[in-house]
Amino acid sequence: QEQLVESGGGLVQAGDSLRLSCAASRRYPVGWFRQSPGKERVFVAFISWTDDPVYEDSVQGRFTISRDNLKNTVMLQLDSVKVEDTAVYHCGRYVRGSVRSPFGYESWGQGTQVTVSS
Repeated sequence: QEQLVESGGGLVQAGDSLRLSCAASRRYPVGWFRQSPGKERVFVAFISWTDDPVYEDSVQGRFTISRDNLKNTVMLQLDSVKVEDTAVYHCGRYVRGSVRSPFGYESWGQGTQVTVSS
């Protein structure tokens, strides 16, 4: 099995922008999830094999998921970030079930930390 690799996290101020990358060896449907200490992993965004996006309500209009077909990577553009966006961001390969559930994914990466200061 393949393990996806996330990158691009860092420390930013509220209102700033950041772009995360998820590298894979093939063109998969990919979802982005995030997890804060003591909390469960929650859905952020998904991109299908036809490049149709799905977003969680709290990031709708602020985050944009896209695909770089030449590099087999999926990007997550974070704009107008909020302190509440602070989390470890993970990407996974979608396999089955609801795209909003982390249990339908596999090949999770180690994650990349996004910290938003006020």
